[in-house]
Amino acid sequence: MAGRWKHDNPFEEGDGGDVNPFSHRRPTPLPPEPAGFYNDIGASSVDIPLDTKKDLKKKERELMAKEAELNRREQEIKRREEALAKAGVLIEPKNWPPFFPVIHVDISNDIPVHLQRVQYVSFASLLGLVICLFWNILCVTAAWITGNDPRIWFLAVIYFITGCPGAYFLWYRPLYRAMRKDSAFSYGWFFLFYFFHIAFCIYAAVSPPFFYVGRSLAGIFQSIDEIGRHAGVGIMYFMGFALFVLESLLSIWVFQIVYRFFRGKGSEAQMRPDAASRAPPF
Repeated sequence: MAGRWKHDNPFEEGDGGDVNPFSHRRPTPLPPEPAGFYNDIGASSVDIPLDTKKDLKKKERELMAKEAELNRREQEIKRREEALAKAGVLIEPKNWPPFFPVIHVDISNDIPVHLQRVQYVSFASLLGLVICLFWNILCVTAAWITGNDPRIWFLAVIYFITGCPGAYFLWYRPLYRAMRKDSAFSYGWFFLFYFFHIAFCIYAAVSPPFFYVGRSLAGIFQSIDEIGRHAGVGIMYFMGFALFVLESLLSIWVFQIVYRFFRGKGSEAQMRPDAASRAPPF
């Protein structure tokens, strides 16, 4: 049995001799790498040119020349502003609205204290007109979608794009300058065009059946007519009617106060109750 296993061993070498594991030579080690070998991979020397003393002096002279030019321009602007101020020309930089200035509004600094309240309310009247005309566009757009004549929408847009800047240039700005400079001509200009403004607001609040059945303005007559056709559009028209009524009442109040002051019926003491002790309410 033992002999059988000896001859049938599958792992037995062919010649049966012993193998010396130390008979082979050891591998030759690699030569040592130079210092900084890995740090130099991909690196190349970069020459950074340094400004010479002459170049620095040249740049310094250029900066001084630019500074002198800016100072000269600043002095020129100041001289022109002083000349305009002496000539009575008002400089009105645009500062409102803050995110996109298109008009000049600085009531606290430009207008006398006893007139600031009236000026603030007149400015609220201007903003109220903008809101009324914008809401009117929404109302007319809804009426157009529900089947009305599309020409009413174009009329509503015309009211907005002409009414808003027209109100600013025709009556708000003259009132602003009148209170700032106490100009009788500016007061007269304001009264003339503010009267037309009040008349338009009253007409819009009534909206008689003219100009394409009057639906280009959200007034009481058209509100009653639209509420029977489409409830949602009718409610929008009623809201427009309320806005035009409030704008009309506010405008009439401003007209009365400014007229009293202009005619001298309201003394300065009546126009500014405790003006020295409290700030404007707006």
